[in-house]
Amino acid sequence: MIIYHRGAAFQPSATRVGNAFVATASMILEEDGHATSLGQLGAFASKDGALGFAVRCATAFIDGDELPAPPFQPT
Repeated sequence: MIIYHRGAAFQPSATRVGNAFVATASMILEEDGHATSLGQLGAFASKDGALGFAVRCATAFIDGDELPAPPFQPT
């Protein structure tokens, strides 16, 4: 799903890795379609938790705020 925040489009995702889900977010920040990835943001027990965290990170990045700390870092 693509989400828009303050005119910027981003796509949160959650990928299963073993028993966990790893949150990532990709963004289209410029009008020319230039994309940026925030990389692996953290590991979560549920897909919904990972997606919610990816959304929080992406909106913080777009707003110029500090990214929230994940509960666990993927290895």
